[in-house]
Order: sequence, then C-alpha cells, then structure tokens
Amino acid sequence: MGDVAPKFPFSDLQSYLAALEADGQLKRVTAPVDPTLEVTEIVNRVIAAGGPGLLFENPTRGRMPLAINLFSTEERMAKALGVKSLDEIGRRIGELAKPDLPVGWSGVKDGLGKLMQLKSVPPKKTRKAPCQEVVYRGSDVDLGLLPGLQVWPGDGGIFHNFGLVHTKHPESGKRNVGLYRLQQHDERTLGLHWQIHKNSRDHYAAAEKRGERLPVAIAIGPDPVLAYASTAPLPADIDEYLFAGFLSGQRVEMVDCVSVPLQVPANAQIVLEGWAEPDERIPEGPFGDHTGFYTPVEDFPAMRIEAMTMRKNPVYHTIITSQPPQEDGGLGLATERIFLPLLKIIVPDIVDYHLPEAGVFHNCAIVSIDKKYPKHAQKVMNAVWGAHMMSLTKLVIVVDSDCDVQNLNEVAWRALGNTDYSRDLLLTEGPVDHLDHGSYHQFWGGKAGIDATAKWPEEGYTRGWPDMMTMTAAIKATVDERWREYGLDD
Repeated sequence: MGDVAPKFPFSDLQSYLAALEADGQLKRVTAPVDPTLEVTEIVNRVIAAGGPGLLFENPTRGRMPLAINLFSTEERMAKALGVKSLDEIGRRIGELAKPDLPVGWSGVKDGLGKLMQLKSVPPKKTRKAPCQEVVYRGSDVDLGLLPGLQVWPGDGGIFHNFGLVHTKHPESGKRNVGLYRLQQHDERTLGLHWQIHKNSRDHYAAAEKRGERLPVAIAIGPDPVLAYASTAPLPADIDEYLFAGFLSGQRVEMVDCVSVPLQVPANAQIVLEGWAEPDERIPEGPFGDHTGFYTPVEDFPAMRIEAMTMRKNPVYHTIITSQPPQEDGGLGLATERIFLPLLKIIVPDIVDYHLPEAGVFHNCAIVSIDKKYPKHAQKVMNAVWGAHMMSLTKLVIVVDSDCDVQNLNEVAWRALGNTDYSRDLLLTEGPVDHLDHGSYHQFWGGKAGIDATAKWPEEGYTRGWPDMMTMTAAIKATVDERWREYGLDD
C-alpha cells in the first residue's frame, strides 16, 4: 500500500518558522544587518557549515524581518512538505500512476492532471485574507518597505528572489505560478525575468499580440508547500495550486486581488499587484546567478505596481543565488525525488536518476538502467533529452543499475574508468537554459552523453568485460559482528 497524504501542519510561513525554531533549526539574528551584500556573506557561511534557517529581525532596509535558508537541507525540505522522507511523495504518485498512465510525455501530462483532480483538494476562495490586512494603493506603494537583497557586488540593484508570480493566459485562462527573479527598478516598478522557456513568457506574448496589458500578482512568503509548488517543473496544463493541494491534502485558500483580475494565496505575507504593458521592455541585470557567474544585461518586461497588500506583521522571505552549495539544493532534491515516478513513465528504462547540485540540476543528469540490449544507454540519453524540461540537460551519464547514482564518487569511477570515448561518447546539439553562459549561442548548444555501462560483445567490445571486485557477504557479516572487537572506533 502506498504512502498516504500527510496531515500538513503549517498554515502559513510563521507556523513553519515556529516549527523550525522548536527543532533548533532556526536562528534569530537580532543585530542590524545590511541586505546589501552583508546578508549574502552571512548566509553563504551558514549554508557551507550546514547551519540553520535564519531570521534577520532588524535588516537595515525595509520595515520587516527577513527569513532565509529555510529549505537548504533534505531534512528541512521534508519537514516543509510534511513528510519523513521526500521519497514518500514520489511513491504516492507512483502508486496512483501505475494502473492508469500511458507511456509517453502526453500521457504523463494528461494522467497527472487526472490524478491531481482525483486525489488533491481543490483551492477555495475566501473573502477575508491575512495578506490583505494592510493595503497600499497608487502613490502609497513603496517597494522600499521590503528588505530586498543586493546579493553580489556586480548586481544591477535590488532583486526579490522568492516571489510567486501569478499570470493567466489571456485566451485559455490557464493560470501559471512561477518563480522568477524580480529587479526593483524604482519604488513601483519590477523587472520580470521571464525566460524563453517559461510559461509566463507565453502568457505575456499572447497578451502582447492582442495589444493588451497582462495582469500580474506576486505573492511573497506563502506556506512552504506553496513555496515549493511554485518551483516544480509542472506541465503548463497542471495548476500549481491543485498540485499543492495534492501534496498537502488540504485546501489552499485563495483571495481575489484588490486591483487586478487574479487570485493569490490568502496566507501570503505580502502581495504586489499590477500590469505588464505590451511592447515595453526595460534593461534587467546584471545578476549573480545560481551558476556562480553574472548574467548579462537583457531587456525584459516590467510590472507597474498598482497595489501592495500585506499582513500587519509580515515576514519577508527570500533566497540567495550563487554557485553550489546553496539553499536551492533542497528544492532541487525535492523535485528529483518527487518526479522520479513520472520520469520513469516517460522513460521506462530508468531505474533511478540524480541531478547533481554541482551541475545546477538542469545541466547534468545521472541515470541508471537495467541494460537489456546493445546501445541501450544511447537510447536512454535521447529519451531523456525528449522529456519535457529535461530537454535542457547538457550532460547525461548512463550507468548500470548496480551503481548508486547518488554516490558521485562511484559515478565518477564508472564514467572515468568504464569508457572508450571514441565509442561511448555521444555528441549532439539542442536547447539549453536561457541563462547558460557556457554555450557559444544563447538558447542552444552542444550536449554530451556518456555510456558508462558495462560493454557487450554486440556493441563491438570483444575483449571480454572483466568482473568487478566485490567482497563476499560472509566476510562482510564477520567484520560487522567483530567490529567493536577491533577497537577501531576509539
């Protein structure tokens, strides 16, 4: 029997922070701290040491506390989603999917939508919402109330890095909730970094084609399940709030915005409402990205804010962007484990996979297979490149099923020692992430697949593949039993 939906304990960000603090996983910083660069250096040192979440109670910019590093560890991420292990959610999806979902991406997209409809709790609308206890309109709107970060010295200014951006397609009415960086151009204007592969960019392009402005609402600091759902690589037809209801097993309360025709989570800390005008672009950047390098200045749409609502005592939530390790490691790991069953439906050959944080998740995929025929690894490489957003993966390493894909030392040993690169290296070209700086052209570039499986005679390996050295089970059991006798733990 599969895992049941958790009884989700966190009604909002405050309740999650309280739970972290009760478990010794949150540290309050009462000293004044500058959101320009100083917060970054503190957070990077804490993450490198595997330290707790942080609540800066007195940032020197803005009028509210700043919460950060809430999701950086597997333990914290599981707690945020109300489970003991991230694999529990994947198993729930896998158990539901087995009888019904056909193989292939279209089948997964349609089937996931049906599963969400059947097994989640749909959102409900409320009239009174904590996120609208305080309302600013027009000239009273001031982004300076928020302790937004300048993360790196070369950044183009202040950026807000964990705002849930809500849009709707002007024709289909389909909602999208995504996480995009937001540059603060002035007290009432935000840059919208809508990359070429993102759904909100499609919404804006459709509105622009019609000569219409696009309504936008940005929610900062929802409950942790909604925060995660905004990062999940869902198909465009799958509603993030339905997915959040599936994860938590409870209704997500929504409220109508006060100035635009959109709905936002009632439990958010802060909501920014406004419009993106057609045919308007503003230079955005440079920005110190999660790749560890600055992204160049590019023109992107902008949002003119008409209303700003918030709780009476809000907490501002944000995240640092830098080379790994970083807080988004926990978010990426959650996505890896939750979506494994769906990836295995698209590519049934896969036994397990890992998206290393050092590869910034989308740049590298390590895949294990139960090899069944010659050149099976090459078939899987191409299948991975055809699986939705995994089309952006630059390197696919395929190993045998007896290799632990989470053990990067073992993977490297296989990939570096099991290969003849004149035979086992597949080179091709395809789409890459908008922010990828390694490719010689923007949006597309070279990709590689490494076949690190044991080679067969049918693949042209005629020397006879050697046996791997392994210790006998009996000796392992003997040493386990006598270990304390050896005195090696002293």
